[in-house]
Amino acid sequence: MSWTVIALLIFIGIVFIVLEVLVLPGTTVAGILGFILIALGIWQTYRIYGATAGHVTLAISLVAGIGLLILSLRSKTWNRMMLKTEITGKMNVIENDAVKAGDTGITISRLAPAGKVLVNDEYFEAHTQGDFIDQQKEIIVMKVEANKLIVKLKES
Repeated sequence: MSWTVIALLIFIGIVFIVLEVLVLPGTTVAGILGFILIALGIWQTYRIYGATAGHVTLAISLVAGIGLLILSLRSKTWNRMMLKTEITGKMNVIENDAVKAGDTGITISRLAPAGKVLVNDEYFEAHTQGDFIDQQKEIIVMKVEANKLIVKLKES
């Protein structure tokens, strides 16, 4: 077995253990397999290249494993992969004076039975009482309850 194969076994084993600690919950196959791969690589080094090379490989593996784990746990490491955008949307909050029962508006999207409406120059989510109303139709606000507009089609 060559040094390349031994180094690859140990490297893959360390990666599996780091994945086990950071990503995969509990004791899973990745952690056990990582430990087995590292042990196999070190054992093969002792068997093929002797005790001195085995001790060096064991020391390098320990330092590399601990170093990679510490590097992975640093917050700066994950900043490159972190989502940096903020959610600026808001739920349908209706101010007390913004809409009242009896106000009229127009549907922006089809209400089937919920959709967007424009009432008093503001956009709201609105619901019907089971009716479907096409877009660009005039509606009347029947009531406002729990930040939800209940509307019906305005009769011509």
